[in-house]
Amino acid sequence: MAILAVENLQSLSSFVGREMGVTDWLTLTQERIQQFAEATEDRQWIHLDRERAQKESPYGATIAHGFLTLSLLSYFLEQTIEIRGGMRMGINYGLNRVRFPSAVRSGSRIRARVSLDSLKQLPDCSEAAFSISVECEGGEKPCCAAQWLVRYYP
Repeated sequence: MAILAVENLQSLSSFVGREMGVTDWLTLTQERIQQFAEATEDRQWIHLDRERAQKESPYGATIAHGFLTLSLLSYFLEQTIEIRGGMRMGINYGLNRVRFPSAVRSGSRIRARVSLDSLKQLPDCSEAAFSISVECEGGEKPCCAAQWLVRYYP
């Protein structure tokens, strides 16, 4: 997927209310799930125990942590847009809404659709609200839907 390059934050405002792009696919491997479990101390069997997950899980396999999927929003946004100038940094300001409508089985491929909901000027920065829908290849529902706030400082 080609990155949408905008010259500055003012240029970004023309995308309010529009989809900005769809990312490339990313495979969520069992190794990545294991690393996330170690980093977050979340070692629930549904993420790590393949045999038990095959027998007892409604998914028939281990699944990625919802927070792992959520943590990839930065990666996906970086694949979608590039702001070439007029800012020295962007920071994660938080999330207004997050849902995990479907599970991501180990080995599945995911990608994101990114839209810009709003861009407002604050006294010392600009605040963008992005809607990001992460889809799992072949899935009927998104595996993560979030509105993410990013503040850009000149």
